[in-house]
Amino acid sequence: MERMLISNVLRKLDMQDLMVFIAVYEQSSVTGVSETLCVSQSTVSYCLKKLRNGFEDELFINTRTGMRPTYKATSMYNHVLRILESINLCHSGVPAFDPTRQAVTFNLCAPEYFELLILPRLLKGFDYADLPVTVNVQKLESDIPAEDLRDGSVDLVICFGPDFHRRHADFKSQMLLEDDLVCVFDKRATPPREPRFSLQSFIERRHVFPTPWTSDSNMVDGWLARQAHKRQIVARSNSYSAALKMITGTDFLLTLPRRIQALLANEAVFNHCEAPSGLPGFSLDMQWSQHTDQDSAQTWFREQIVKVCAEQGLA
Repeated sequence: MERMLISNVLRKLDMQDLMVFIAVYEQSSVTGVSETLCVSQSTVSYCLKKLRNGFEDELFINTRTGMRPTYKATSMYNHVLRILESINLCHSGVPAFDPTRQAVTFNLCAPEYFELLILPRLLKGFDYADLPVTVNVQKLESDIPAEDLRDGSVDLVICFGPDFHRRHADFKSQMLLEDDLVCVFDKRATPPREPRFSLQSFIERRHVFPTPWTSDSNMVDGWLARQAHKRQIVARSNSYSAALKMITGTDFLLTLPRRIQALLANEAVFNHCEAPSGLPGFSLDMQWSQHTDQDSAQTWFREQIVKVCAEQGLA
C-alpha cells in the first residue's frame, strides 16, 4: 500500500492548518477561530491559504452570513477530524510504562553472547536509575521456545540470525546488531603464515568449540560442510571463557565472535587473526509474541535493549 502523499504541496501542511480547517468549518468565522485557537487573524488567513493551495479548492466562501464550506470542504470534514483524533490517540492512547512505580520481572531466553555483551550494560542502567527491574535468563536451546513465548512464560527470546532458527508467523522480530568471527590462539602457538587463515590451514588445526546455544550444528561447521570440509574438534565448552582456558598453552584454535574476542581474549595471552575468506557473519535478533506487541512494560524493556546497543555503538 502506497503511504506517500500524492502532492508535494500537502507536505507543507501542519497540525495547526488542520485545526484551523475544523474550527472555520464549525464556527464559520475567522474572528471566532482566532480567539478559539489563540492565534492572530493573519495566522488564520495564512493557514487557509495553505489549505486552499494544498487541496486545490476554495474550501470556504466568505458570505454575509459567514464562511460557507464548499462541497469539497464538507466531504473533507470527517476525514480531517479523524486525523486530529488519531494524533491525539498517538499521544495518549497507549499509557507508557513507568518502571519507577512498580517492580517488574522479565523472563528471557538468550545465549551467552547476550549475557556477556548486552545484559551487564542493561543492568547497570537499571541500577543507576534505581529501577526495580529483575531479569531472569534461561539458555537458548536448539530452537527458540515457541510455546513458552506464546503462553507468556518467556517474554523475549534473543537468538542468532539470519535463518538459524525456524520462523513463526505469529512472532515479531528485530535485529539488534551484526558481528563476524575471528580466530583466536595462544600467543605461544604456531601463528598462521598469513594475516588471514586459509581454509586449508584452518581445517588442519585442532579446534575448541564454545557452544553459543545447544545445537548439533553451528555457523562454522555448517559453512564448512557446504564447502565439503570438516574440522577436528578436540573439546566442546559451555562458555567462551572456558574455551579460552582450554586453548591456553596449546596449539588449539578457537573461533569467536569479534565482539567477544575484544571483550574476553586478553591481548597479553592471546593473538587473533581473520577467519577464512567467505566464513559468514551473523546477527543477534530478538523475537517476541504478537500478543505482547502492545504490552507497555515489554515494549519498554525491548526499547531499553535497543538503546543499550545504540549507545554502546553495537547496533
